[in-house]
Amino acid sequence: MVHKLKLEELNRIDVETFKNVEKIPLIVVLDNIRSMHNVGATFRTADAFLVQKIILCGITPVPPHREIHKAALGATESVDWSHEKDINVTINDLRSQGFEIIGIEQTSNSRMISDFTIDKSKKYAVILGNEVEGISDEALPNIDSFLEIPQLGTKHSLNVSVCGGIVMWEFAKALK
Repeated sequence: MVHKLKLEELNRIDVETFKNVEKIPLIVVLDNIRSMHNVGATFRTADAFLVQKIILCGITPVPPHREIHKAALGATESVDWSHEKDINVTINDLRSQGFEIIGIEQTSNSRMISDFTIDKSKKYAVILGNEVEGISDEALPNIDSFLEIPQLGTKHSLNVSVCGGIVMWEFAKALK
């Protein structure tokens, strides 16, 4: 007989164990995200896929906040994060640490994520932009490459937290 698993049957790790477990070499950068729910959902997904860190840039709201916590369900306690006002400072810092900078954006130079080979020997930072404006214009020239998610319907974009979830899953599958 099929039954839904209870929490204790899922064998999830605790926060302390999470802090010490090896993460995938992926940092998620949120560039001027407005919605606290999108921030919280990104934290929760980053926890699920063992993302190394989240960097909150510009006007992106930071924990602790009740609205972020609602969607994050405690992931702001497990996932490492920091805040940086200037996206280009973040990009330059990550590049100096050896990260390849990937913008998740529809641009004249973007390619489909399905056509991108994720190299296990590299470290990646993916940038997710504002819900309306996308990645900040001043950051575009400093990004190594751009990826987009194929979409077949009438809409031209995905919710940023949904987009982030798809991207984190693609990188997690390849880097784990």
